[in-house]
Amino acid sequence: HLFSCLLLVAFSLGSIQAQTAPAKTLDVYPGTAPGALGHSVADRPTIDVYLPASNPTRTAVLVIPGGSYHDVMATYEGAAPAQWLVQRGVAAFVLHYRVAPYRYPAPINDAQRAMRLLRSRAAEFGFAPDHLGAWGFSAGGHITSVLATLFDSGSPASPDPIEHISDRPDFVILAYPVISMKPGITHENSLHNLLGPMPDPARVALLSTEDHVTPMSPPAFLFTTDDDDVVPSQNSMLYVAACQRARVPVEFHMFEHGHHGVGL
Repeated sequence: HLFSCLLLVAFSLGSIQAQTAPAKTLDVYPGTAPGALGHSVADRPTIDVYLPASNPTRTAVLVIPGGSYHDVMATYEGAAPAQWLVQRGVAAFVLHYRVAPYRYPAPINDAQRAMRLLRSRAAEFGFAPDHLGAWGFSAGGHITSVLATLFDSGSPASPDPIEHISDRPDFVILAYPVISMKPGITHENSLHNLLGPMPDPARVALLSTEDHVTPMSPPAFLFTTDDDDVVPSQNSMLYVAACQRARVPVEFHMFEHGHHGVGL
């Protein structure tokens, strides 16, 4: 089963000793990113490509690091899990998305575009287009939960053929994720970096993904820790409850102890 093959990924106690460079780096957009504020590396979303020697399940994962929508923790929440996946025969792609001063919708758009782009090149990278999941950490978990709830099947009218492709993940892994944007539940820094100091209530509602899980949302695996003092574990529990209501396959592990950002 596609999903069960990856269940142990999120709570492996192993560490990646050898870090190798990605096989290549892709631009998420063919030219300047929509809404770009400049021409630096920070204005240019990219995907690092990690390919296994053999991929018997023809599976791939878009890895989305956290960083409170202010940074991208591309090592221990990006390269390390990517190498973990590659060592187990799964293709991995690490997303470097735009963060503050960029706000909504830039980081979400970057992830949605990345899913479409990877699916369009599935044959090139040796995976099946219906075996593409997403694994997000912390704020990257929020992006992943948006992919799992606010996806679409593509825009047939677009002149760009990549935009014709669905951005829905086939499964998601949410590691100590931000889920809600609601006061008292959310991670305040992530909220303000994404939506500004005075968030529009309509956007808070839209991006509180616990309220948007449907039976069409992909299977989900979540883990968090009970004493996470940065992103309350309630975020994960709300998403799990939403999956249960919608009858979406879900597995959840809440460990008693562990600081926020435990990575692998």
